Amino acid sequence: QVQLVESGGGLVQAGGSLRLSCAASGRSSSIYPMGWFRQAPGKEREFVAAINWSGANRNYADSVKGRFTISRDNAKRTVYLQMNSLKFEDTAVYYCAAGSTGQAPEAYDFWGQGTQVTVSS
Repeated sequence: QVQLVESGGGLVQAGGSLRLSCAASGRSSSIYPMGWFRQAPGKEREFVAAINWSGANRNYADSVKGRFTISRDNAKRTVYLQMNSLKFEDTAVYYCAAGSTGQAPEAYDFWGQGTQVTVSS
């Protein structure tokens, strides 16, 4: 089992930046592949980014490529999502997940509670 807790969400102006953190705990939590998803009001949960256990392989949704960066610090058992050049359409609840590097939510075994990101005009 692995437990995930997100933090770092908040209100930011368009064009600004935020860094989300996902703290993991539990057996073998430092070697799980990890992903970030988001869900806006009235929309389905969508894939944002994923990273393997070593951090060598990273994948991004087309909508965030070039603006967001996923990274991890296995010694701290923490995964990060650096979000730059934020747009109004990035507004959503962001979720951390463990167990896959794929784009399908069904492939992930563990989920955090989410953190709200709101981008104002």
